[in-house]
Amino acid sequence: MSVSPAAPATIPTQPSPALPYDALLLYSFGGPNEPADVVPFLRNVTAGKGIPDARLEEVGEHYYGFGGKSPINEQNLALKTALETELAARGIELPVVWGNRNWAPYTDDAITELEEIGAKRAVALVTSAYSSYSGCRQYREDLAVVLDKRGQLGEEGSTGVEFDKVRSYFNHPGFVEANVDAVLDGYRALADKGGDAAAAKLIFVTHSIPDTMEAASRVSQATYSQQHLDVGELIASRASAILRHPVEWELAYCSRSGPPSQPWLEPDINDLLTERAGEGLRDVVMAPIGFVSDHMEVAYDLDTEAMATATELGMTAVRAGTVGTREPFVRGLVDLVLERAAIARGEDVDEAVVGTLPPFRSVCAPNCCLRRDGEPSGVPALCGSGLAV
Repeated sequence: MSVSPAAPATIPTQPSPALPYDALLLYSFGGPNEPADVVPFLRNVTAGKGIPDARLEEVGEHYYGFGGKSPINEQNLALKTALETELAARGIELPVVWGNRNWAPYTDDAITELEEIGAKRAVALVTSAYSSYSGCRQYREDLAVVLDKRGQLGEEGSTGVEFDKVRSYFNHPGFVEANVDAVLDGYRALADKGGDAAAAKLIFVTHSIPDTMEAASRVSQATYSQQHLDVGELIASRASAILRHPVEWELAYCSRSGPPSQPWLEPDINDLLTERAGEGLRDVVMAPIGFVSDHMEVAYDLDTEAMATATELGMTAVRAGTVGTREPFVRGLVDLVLERAAIARGEDVDEAVVGTLPPFRSVCAPNCCLRRDGEPSGVPALCGSGLAV
């Protein structure tokens, strides 16, 4: 069963505070819609790594356990609708086009739709809040590679639809506020299950990445893990003030892949739960702040695997929600689009941030967030002022 296509977008006819942009690209990872999609999807994700189909079938068991369908596509459509609603409520005519790196609608499909509606300059909003190779540069590389295949990539960037990108937004007030709301909901749910909310530990969870990718991400002004730690401190502090009791917290990781010999960020959420249970911890709220929606890494790695670990350890555990389509998050995304538009118009902009880290760059630096530290990929990447390699 496939996801129903979104209604076609149209170019605005009135002046807009989103100028110079005439379209918004909601740019995501993608996921299968049915069992027949699973292995082809995983081939796309692992392209160039030489992984045999037999191994991909094993990895695909996570998807087959959910009927071969990832929740991500429907969640992206829900976010697209929420963005359109927020834009309309502000009187902003800006069509929203959805595209994915690894499944339909692909990047090429999105560019075609942008051309069909007459878009000339689009702003890309990536469904990853943090700065790293897989959360930022890989999307910019994919845009450049697809444009090159279409014969639309010149020395200065796109010769067709031009693209800028919204900055990494992990420390934007809207993202943080929505996560605080989700954590508070999690503590209420824990109390409803009979857990001791005042004694519960808050464990933030994000997608693990290789250590060398973590090191490469420091070029962005703070490494991937430092970005999470900064936002985690802020969320825990605000939650503590509202709950009126201390909130102890830690950061854990999930969804690592690759050979066991390759170091990835740790601790794994299951290992951390096991260790803390051995120290006497009995109540846990897991908050997936590394993800913007409840897609497969959340549905399997947390809701299935980590919750099973907690149950085996005798813990009372709940999983807090993601930001999804929560009002502060959607409102914040539209604020970010308008902020990026003002920057593109050459205006002085007070970029809204919370926490201790500065706003991240709207125009990425050359060799920003490489896959491996100190190893330029040689793959061009669109970056808002042309190409950066």
